[in-house]
Amino acid sequence: MDALETYQTPLSSRYASKDMANLFSPAKRFRTWRELWLNLAIAEKQLGLPIADEAIEQMKANLDLTPEQFDIAAKEEKKRRHDVMAHVHTFGQVAPAAAGIIHLGATSCYVTDNADLIFIRTGLTYLLKSLAVLISRLSVFARDNRALPTLGFTHFQPAQLTTVGKRATLWIQELLWDLRNIKRARDDLGFRGVKGTTGTQASFFSLFDGDHDKVEELDRLVTKLSGFQYAYPVTGQTYSRKIDIDVLAPLASLGATAHKIGTDLRLLANLKEIEEPFESTQIGSSAMAYKRNPMRCERVCSLSRHLQVLHQNALMTSSVQWFERTLDDSANRRVTLPEAFLTADIVLSTLRNVSEGLVVYPNVIARRIAQELPFMATENLIMAIEAHEKIRVLSHEAAYQVKNLGRENDLIERDVVGRAPEQVDRFLKEWVEPALTEEELQEALAKTDKVELNV
Repeated sequence: MDALETYQTPLSSRYASKDMANLFSPAKRFRTWRELWLNLAIAEKQLGLPIADEAIEQMKANLDLTPEQFDIAAKEEKKRRHDVMAHVHTFGQVAPAAAGIIHLGATSCYVTDNADLIFIRTGLTYLLKSLAVLISRLSVFARDNRALPTLGFTHFQPAQLTTVGKRATLWIQELLWDLRNIKRARDDLGFRGVKGTTGTQASFFSLFDGDHDKVEELDRLVTKLSGFQYAYPVTGQTYSRKIDIDVLAPLASLGATAHKIGTDLRLLANLKEIEEPFESTQIGSSAMAYKRNPMRCERVCSLSRHLQVLHQNALMTSSVQWFERTLDDSANRRVTLPEAFLTADIVLSTLRNVSEGLVVYPNVIARRIAQELPFMATENLIMAIEAHEKIRVLSHEAAYQVKNLGRENDLIERDVVGRAPEQVDRFLKEWVEPALTEEELQEALAKTDKVELNV
């Protein structure tokens, strides 16, 4: 009952995937701190500091926190007003042989910043995999509807025909750019490493009796043990908050893409041409039983706006960091970074759910085309004044559809969609398929089931 009497963010309690919600959980955060302290101790021991094997083994055996340890840490933080030192004390209680060397030579940002970089890298990987699945799902939709004519819109006014599949490729192309941008941000990500209180490594320089080579090797070892290819060459107390800008920028851009897709689908739902999934027991409106509100796409648009706004936090925080560090970044980042990743995760999973159950209504689309075709035809007539032979060939093809296949006369439609079907084919083959060939994305495509939304 206590949980029901305390505010909980709907991002984690209502919408987000288990993996992303776990990534930013206290259990994951403090386990990662302990892993970083372990990596530091292993590297310091390897470089000659007197750290007992028993200390290392006790640390390895107690990486996960029990509920009792969480209680101890909370009491210590209340007393010390310092979360990192509270957890140093708590870790030392279950690894007493290591109590004197946990956090040796380090500053708080050794665990807080390096942990954030680990979470960011993992979160970006989660998003890449989810995005690849969304692209794959929409590609199937585009291929299935590659030649289905539909009214194009410019200024949301009737324009030349396109196809349902060709329109979907416009969405996919932007998602491919998002895939590229998110991957670039992840692959460029470095590690803060072992830098000390103001980035000078002074404490480690003292620990190793002025041995520059050992200090540099310590930085390399801890970076490697933590799974990173490189550490940023220079830092203040923190890694530069400009890194957060570079990370949140592609997420905000993804938000813009998602909002455009959600809006297009909401407009198409109003036209009754395409609808998102709608369960048999779903209620569209509490007062109007006949309504089929596009609530999934509305959720996408709502959260996408939030995702775009969060980037501004990173910009403002980076711009006001003084000299080597100022603490006014901390509370903001504790909110901004998890919310950005949780929101992006939810936007993608919701769009995946939509893409897996899109319903197309060809007869409605055809009726709207028929209403507008006389106007569409005027452009072709202007160009066809000297096109007798072309019209003759198209007429025979249309006659074949009517006489031999029993279909409607599609003479005008045959020429109005232009190269849309062929554009879909070429785009999927030359752009989408190569973008999804990487092993980690192929594994995601092979393992992923359909998304089930909680609410």
